[in-house]
Amino acid sequence: MSFDNTKIKKKIEIKDFINIIKKYNAEQIECTVHTFFRLSQKQRKIFTCEELKSILLKDVPFLVGIQNNDNYAAFYKHRNKNLKIILVIEPQKVKIVTFYYILEWQIPKI
Repeated sequence: MSFDNTKIKKKIEIKDFINIIKKYNAEQIECTVHTFFRLSQKQRKIFTCEELKSILLKDVPFLVGIQNNDNYAAFYKHRNKNLKIILVIEPQKVKIVTFYYILEWQIPKI
């Protein structure tokens, strides 16, 4: 996947994103095989699918956009770091594609 695919093409208003996510319950949000691939075994014990669901359902992102590949990218302040969560939002469910901490300079300017 090239960088162009993951570049943000459209900013989404925070309130609009929250309204989209509110339509789903925890059972409709799922982690994929790909979700944890970037993490070490130790990190996999720290981050769980349940914790990611909780962030999506309860926390307020500071930035949301749609990438060129049509995935959503939601950015949160989490544990005093910047957390990027990549999502596929379908009519019946939300799939967490992957997530990772990013540095301040990696936050898109959109």
